[in-house]
Amino acid sequence: MELVKILQEKSDIAWEIYIPNLSIDSVVFGFDKSSLKVLLVKMKETALWALPGGYIKKEEHLIEAANRILKDRTGAENIYLQQFRVFGDLNRSEYFFDGLPDSLWHKQRFVSIGFYALVDYTKVNLIIDDTSDACEWKSIDALPELMMDHRNIFDKALVRLRKELNHKPIGLNLLPEKFTMPELQKLYEIILDKKLNRGNFYRKMLRYDILEKLDESRKGGAHKAPDLYRFDIEKYQNALKNGLNEGW
Repeated sequence: MELVKILQEKSDIAWEIYIPNLSIDSVVFGFDKSSLKVLLVKMKETALWALPGGYIKKEEHLIEAANRILKDRTGAENIYLQQFRVFGDLNRSEYFFDGLPDSLWHKQRFVSIGFYALVDYTKVNLIIDDTSDACEWKSIDALPELMMDHRNIFDKALVRLRKELNHKPIGLNLLPEKFTMPELQKLYEIILDKKLNRGNFYRKMLRYDILEKLDESRKGGAHKAPDLYRFDIEKYQNALKNGLNEGW
């Protein structure tokens, strides 16, 4: 089996350079104006899909490892990353490698640190490595079967993302630089999985004072062209740091 051979070749190197028994799994969200998507990897010789993940080098900070792992998979830098939970149930991953030598790095018990990431999916270059057959964006409403406990990790990440909307801004890493208020509202509705009142949404977003209205509008529609906005980066970053203090 090609995958087994690859894992065995990587095992000795992994013991040398990575911290034992710790891993990272990332739930990478992207938005395409009609659906929220998550980045998944299809492992070789299996029908199962996985979240992108990896290991922490012995001389590496945790956030550096998370950024490196996602850069290797997407080519993207300056990704918004948020650590949200630790996953360490007994046998959460070992069974996947049944039949392989117990000394194999990948068969050890791993406690996984969960991150969620927000990216503009149009600006990433998906990379298929030697242990995978595919790397694709999947709608969160039509997920394939995920390996190990990755469905649980995804579910917990989505819950955390929804909670974060109550006190942090969102959109800078998911929308294009210029966007309309209906596009921003659509993003919030898809993440929250509920309809929002248009007037209330507009007033709340403007009250946050993180948007800059442009002297431009979106052309080409049948109706009045909506105004374009962009985020005021300094105010947005301040809101990320200090919170918005309002809920949806």
